[in-house]
Amino acid sequence: MEQSKNIDKKYLKLLAEKYPSAAAAKSEIINLTAIMGLPKGTEYFFSDIHGEYEAFLNLLRSASGTIMDKIREYFSDSMTGEGQERFAHFIYFPDENIKSYQARGFGKEEQKILICRLIKLCRELSSKYTRSKVRKKLPEDYGYAIEELLNVDTAEVDKKKYYDEIIHSVIESDSGADFIGHLCVLAQRLAVDKLHIIGDIFDRGPRADIIMNELMNFPDVDIQWGNHDISWMGAACGNLALVANVVRIAVSYNNFDVLEDGYGINLRPLSMFASNVYKNDDCKGFLPKLLDENVYDNVDVQLAAKMHKAIAVIQFKIEGQIIERHPEYDMDDRNFLKKLNYDKGTIEIEGVEYKLKDTMFPTVDSKNPLELTEGEQELLYTLVSSFRHSELFNRHVEFLYNKGSMYTCCNSNLLYHGCIPMNEDGSFTEVVLDGRRYKGKRLLDYTNEMVKQAYYTKKPDSVDFMWYLWCGKNSSVYGKSKMSAFEGYFIGDEKAKKEIYNPYYQLSNQEKICDMIFEEFGLNPKTSHIINGHVPVKLKDGESPVKANGKLYVIDGGISKAYRTKTGIAGYTLIFSSHHIALAEHMISAKDRVLAGQGSYINYKVSPVIKITERMKERVRVADTDTGEILREKINDLKMLVKAYEDGQV
Repeated sequence: MEQSKNIDKKYLKLLAEKYPSAAAAKSEIINLTAIMGLPKGTEYFFSDIHGEYEAFLNLLRSASGTIMDKIREYFSDSMTGEGQERFAHFIYFPDENIKSYQARGFGKEEQKILICRLIKLCRELSSKYTRSKVRKKLPEDYGYAIEELLNVDTAEVDKKKYYDEIIHSVIESDSGADFIGHLCVLAQRLAVDKLHIIGDIFDRGPRADIIMNELMNFPDVDIQWGNHDISWMGAACGNLALVANVVRIAVSYNNFDVLEDGYGINLRPLSMFASNVYKNDDCKGFLPKLLDENVYDNVDVQLAAKMHKAIAVIQFKIEGQIIERHPEYDMDDRNFLKKLNYDKGTIEIEGVEYKLKDTMFPTVDSKNPLELTEGEQELLYTLVSSFRHSELFNRHVEFLYNKGSMYTCCNSNLLYHGCIPMNEDGSFTEVVLDGRRYKGKRLLDYTNEMVKQAYYTKKPDSVDFMWYLWCGKNSSVYGKSKMSAFEGYFIGDEKAKKEIYNPYYQLSNQEKICDMIFEEFGLNPKTSHIINGHVPVKLKDGESPVKANGKLYVIDGGISKAYRTKTGIAGYTLIFSSHHIALAEHMISAKDRVLAGQGSYINYKVSPVIKITERMKERVRVADTDTGEILREKINDLKMLVKAYEDGQV
């Protein structure tokens, strides 16, 4: 008891250094209490972005249509509909618009009008924040001037002159264009208070690196890792199978730009190796999907197919080695190169013998099929070295680790990418790892630690485990019976390729299962939601993203071009404001659907369909959030400090 009092006294003395008087402590209590009464900031949730940087940048910078709604609300009496759209697009992409305006002559009066409109918009968007919070969102350049403009009462004549003089000074000093650019970014930041990314930033789409740059510039973001993110993170940890996997998927989707131009990964050794070793192989089962054109690195399709097969075979060899090192993964049935009958050209999978459609394996020794050739070893060494020395790639991975986790609990929402592994009876699956049993929350916590170990300690078992997370049946970020890449390349039979989802994906549609998950994670079943990605919602087939009577949201809606034909839309944004929870469905116009072949592109002028799924009984205040809990604790501490001052203890 005495020790506890001593600790409290030490803590209060430390607190007194920041608040050196009772008056200072009371002033902060008043400030924090006022903040508690403000409306909560608007949270935005995105999932399964898959490298689609153009779509994502538009959705983020437009706040999924919210900025356009605000423009209509505040400028309908002073701007035409077309003018509103131009103004909105200017805010979303200020750099390119400013260059365009400057090329034709960006007049001073035009600059003044834009500045005044942007200030008005930013003032409205900032109305729910404290000045202190707005100040943190302000740019370093012009921060003081912008803050003054946001808070000047133009109804007063003298203040109006002061307001006009600031704008006049900015324009006359040739800073107008730069100032306007900063105001546009501020409007974007004010519209989206907090950003949640529910996994799978990487793969399939053309430029995940551009998305990562945007996320790193966003003030408040968290990430729940998806299996595709884990694959890239595992490559950074030195997992050879995942280095090969990252390259294989990039080549298979014709995404050479993200590797070579984005991250500086040298693919020339792979192209030379593949050209030589597979020169007599048409590799027709490995032709890349041409959803995007490379801007910087146009690779011949036939050469890309050879590169694709070369890296795939290398990957299957290394995966076989990992499977043999870890019998606890229970994946011996996936050790394909050891299961092949090279004389007959067949393989037995799940009790069925299949004829291979491709039997050319020039680098595989049937007596020792998992052994890499000297050329393959040299190629892998070069690739690993490229990843290790890519400054931008490692900076992005560091950000993924700093801002990411397997799951997050935030404001009564439970966020994770894939699943909580379950049995068919609705119980949590027990997984034996490192000689111990894990299930439910403990499994995700253990996984989280293993992911960190792989990066920070490079412990071999942890590095190998990153591959299991990528494709293991009891991986919470994957959660399917198998990864059927081999079957797709060499068999093609639909039955052989079928991947069976973990029972979670059906069971979680039930309220009682969601309630069980909430209790497992210490959340209130009456007020909580699960926000999930990973599985595309087939809206065109009548499937709803809102499940379990509103307790589960699955928001993988098809931002990725590869999935838009399945979903019928171009992605979802989940929006949690102080008034409601809403889903924004990003639509594909009929014209673009025809031009793009069943919907590869989004027409950004088509406003999203926003559907309110749950209205709050009362407006949600900061006091009702996780931040409110933190502020309450701080207020209580400050009250203790005030009492200590009054009692003469401090």
